[in-house]
Amino acid sequence: MQLVGYEPSERGSSLLVSDGDVVGRRSLEPGVDLSYRLGSRRCAGVVAPRDGDGDAGADAAGDTEPAADDVRDERPEADAGAVTALRHVACDRPRAPHCEYHSSTWVCARCTGTCLKDEMDCHEPHAVYLAAFAPDTFKVGVTKLWRLETRLREQGADRAAHLRTVPDGRIAREIEAELATRSDLVDRVRTDAKVDALASSVDEDAWESLLDEFDPIDRFAFAYGFDRHLPSRPVRETIAAGTVLGVKGRLLVLERAGTTYAVDMRDLVGYELETGGTERRLQSSLGSFGG
Repeated sequence: MQLVGYEPSERGSSLLVSDGDVVGRRSLEPGVDLSYRLGSRRCAGVVAPRDGDGDAGADAAGDTEPAADDVRDERPEADAGAVTALRHVACDRPRAPHCEYHSSTWVCARCTGTCLKDEMDCHEPHAVYLAAFAPDTFKVGVTKLWRLETRLREQGADRAAHLRTVPDGRIAREIEAELATRSDLVDRVRTDAKVDALASSVDEDAWESLLDEFDPIDRFAFAYGFDRHLPSRPVRETIAAGTVLGVKGRLLVLERAGTTYAVDMRDLVGYELETGGTERRLQSSLGSFGG
């Protein structure tokens, strides 16, 4: 059984697993116990709609807009069930998570207003937004207007503000590039910074001070349904064993033997899953040793 993708916090978080061409969903609802060892890793191939030929994206079913970091609510399913809308086309090439034939390069992520495609095709309304990641990382970004809230949850944003709606992606990228030159804004957020944010709160004074310079169309505050408050930064690991505490963006938070771990689900894609907890020695937090 191979882990071939994931659904981030916006879409009822789950891991996508394949046994043959059948894609199943392993729920990541808080309280679910995962007990897998990671075996060998190879290209995860393609996850695509079962009734079509389109590529469903490199990391998750249906993703066409990849997460913009260092390089994305609830469905109570405790067991993997068949995801009848999806099929998996396997690949034996060793490069992971995807080989050169199954990696998608989204050129729009590099656009600053001068289209990098042969012909511009982003002729629909786009939103320019600010997203806050605790405690005080503030990101400017753009997305198609109809995807705005979805996109923010995919990234694991804590707060957000819709600044402007513009007619097309080119104009949105020009505005984004201009705002990204500010010293208090970034246009991408590293995964480690998102792990830091798991045990932090947004600096509301700094966030409000930033928004005072704009006139937002709308504002958002997101909660991700964690079982409990995280008192300290989770240990970053690549594992698929432990009790699920929650999912924020593409970060899966697990508790195992008294230690809380943060797993970037993209780092799991391509692994063969074997039943049974990990046998690898893991780093533990100081709190797991007791007083």
